[in-house]
Amino acid sequence: MSKKIILDCDPGHDDAIALLLAHGNPQIELLAVTTVVGNQTLEKVTRNALAVARIANITGVPFAAGCDRPLVRKIEVAPEIHGDSGLDGPTLPEPNIELDPRHAVDLIIELIMSHPPHTITLVPTAGLTNIAMAARREPRIVERVKEVVLMGGGYHTGNWSAVAEFNIIIDPEAAHIVFNERWPLLMVGLDLTHQALATPEVIEKISAIGTGPARFVLDLLAFFGKTYKQAQGFDFPPVHDPCAVAWVIDPAVMTVKTVPVDIELRGTLTTGMTVTDFRRPAPPDCHTRVAVELDKDYFWRMVTDALQHIGEVPIAP
Repeated sequence: MSKKIILDCDPGHDDAIALLLAHGNPQIELLAVTTVVGNQTLEKVTRNALAVARIANITGVPFAAGCDRPLVRKIEVAPEIHGDSGLDGPTLPEPNIELDPRHAVDLIIELIMSHPPHTITLVPTAGLTNIAMAARREPRIVERVKEVVLMGGGYHTGNWSAVAEFNIIIDPEAAHIVFNERWPLLMVGLDLTHQALATPEVIEKISAIGTGPARFVLDLLAFFGKTYKQAQGFDFPPVHDPCAVAWVIDPAVMTVKTVPVDIELRGTLTTGMTVTDFRRPAPPDCHTRVAVELDKDYFWRMVTDALQHIGEVPIAP
């Protein structure tokens, strides 16, 4: 039975790999790809998403652009990690599919309301502006969504501040909305994604595939590896966003813990922190979980299997 998802993203090197994983895994039915300002401006990340669609021959899936700014705050992007284009490193082809004319928020609502309840999982791998706007515009989607599986946050560490992760801190008000709605929510945060390192062994396995999409991933990881080394001191780059997709494919890929999580909005040093309360057992009505431990071999096998399933995709000039 296929698992229906909407991927809300801001490609972004790891978003691109998440999109390839979702497309290349036969258990996933990718209902839509929506974009939001984040790693770069909305125009740039949307163009990147469409380029990835051509690289992997993703057809018959609507791609829709969403919010071009956070709910309250000024736009903050990440060129030091993702470059000026948001997807520096590879040579990107010109897109060959049209952008859906609908706003991403409208598309998200339409899909959730037109499918049976509890059949669609939202997978945000960017700032949560689109998801928050959808929940506010049509509150009925909250009880109809199967689950929200998001890449963002971290219960022990941050990367954009000492305690806050990028996807959360760029729009903490949106994150506050999403985390406090009563839908089931899994936070796949830095504590988990920093275990998903593209080591030389991983690079070797991807290189052995030998297809255009696999070479695209190698180019992504080469650039990503340099910027992560310079900006954050990583010897091997962590690929955050595919971890959220991997959970939807098979929850056995990671260990999770039920625990209350909330978003700090007013701290002088802690704005955007995903405050996670491990002091006592979670109450029975707790709707939030956090990812704790990754089965790294299984995760990378998912990624390589997806690339093999996509196969060769000739791209004419």
